[in-house]
Amino acid sequence: MENYTVFWFRRDLRIEDNAGLYAALSGKHKVLPIFIFDTEIIHKLPKKDARIEMIHTALGTISDAMKENRCNVGMYLGKPKAVFESLIKQFSIAKVITNHDYEPYAQGRDGAMKTFFAQNGIEFETHKDQVIFEKSEVVKDDGTAYKVYTPYSRKWLKRFELEGITHFPSEDLLDNLAAIEQPTLDLRELGFLPSGIDYPTYRFNKKIIQEYEETRNFPALDQTSRTGAHLRFGTLSVRKMVAKAAQEDNNIFLKELIWREFFMQILWHFPHTPTQCFKPKYERIEWRNNEEEFKQWCEGKTGYPFVDAGMRELNATGFMHNRVRMLVGSFLCKHLLIDWRWGEAYFAEKLLDYEMSSNVGNWQWVAGCGVDAAPYFRIFNPIDQIKKFDKQHQYIQKWVPNYQEFSYPQPMVDHKFARERCLTTYKSALNA
Repeated sequence: MENYTVFWFRRDLRIEDNAGLYAALSGKHKVLPIFIFDTEIIHKLPKKDARIEMIHTALGTISDAMKENRCNVGMYLGKPKAVFESLIKQFSIAKVITNHDYEPYAQGRDGAMKTFFAQNGIEFETHKDQVIFEKSEVVKDDGTAYKVYTPYSRKWLKRFELEGITHFPSEDLLDNLAAIEQPTLDLRELGFLPSGIDYPTYRFNKKIIQEYEETRNFPALDQTSRTGAHLRFGTLSVRKMVAKAAQEDNNIFLKELIWREFFMQILWHFPHTPTQCFKPKYERIEWRNNEEEFKQWCEGKTGYPFVDAGMRELNATGFMHNRVRMLVGSFLCKHLLIDWRWGEAYFAEKLLDYEMSSNVGNWQWVAGCGVDAAPYFRIFNPIDQIKKFDKQHQYIQKWVPNYQEFSYPQPMVDHKFARERCLTTYKSALNA
């Protein structure tokens, strides 16, 4: 019986410049590419989850690229161990190759799978693919993790200048795929329905990079790259993005990509942060956690047009402009005194570009309780933010067309009152 290498697609849904796929295709065995819709994850998702659609579409694109080699990505539904138990009954599998995943659930899963593969005489090999530097590759001189972005970014850039980027032209080796037709699944077979949200397109060009600093804070301009979801699912190579960004004189865009890796290494070194404040004393804050007010925030009915526009954009498209994310996050935590974890969970359900490390990191940033966080007394004024970033009300008009009509709700809380309440509550907790 012929031996095979299985390449397990996960957060790397592309043919081009895929480190693990390149390693698999460079080996001596023919390669069976697979993707597992892990029921441990997907059964917790809403039935109209646009991210499942995005994954499904990306897998179709990969399979189309493999057609010349009479191959496709096998789609499997179940828990990884059960799927591989079935596969090893059908094929003689010598090796399984995949790319690293750094989130706590993934770490546990991969540890269990490594044991399972060893018990079945199968090699298990993983590669770095979704970041330039991972884990402890960029740390302080004493080996401890950076907790502040600026020195981390300096060390990151210094190492990057020394080492550069190695690409992995996996797209050139597709003739080493196994000519075997594997099963596919449609959305309904996975238990999902069409979400009504379009597959996200990105714009990553010289103009976006060069003008990023001038345009990034104005949501009506819509001049962000929209690459977040593509980095999240690996439909776009981070190495190609960083290489292109590094070619330009302006490093602002590149530094945004470094923020992503900063938060990833924080999650790696401090895996408790998805559920606990990085700064423990902030656990003493007495959140109001009013469920009705949270519902109004979720639905974009706070009476503050800039906040509501952001939430309605999120609910309709799975995307929200970064400037507005900061505002709506600050409003939830500071104006309404609702636990940042509530907002983090809502974004985790809605965002196409949801990435645990960045989502947790940014929510703790606005709440004041994370690494390198904004001070707790920094409270965004939802009215002043309009004057600064949507002066012509173009963004608001798009998402909240009735904001000047009687049908639009009154502000759910007075800004000055909310600010004083927040400062009192935070001070009381931090001085306890």
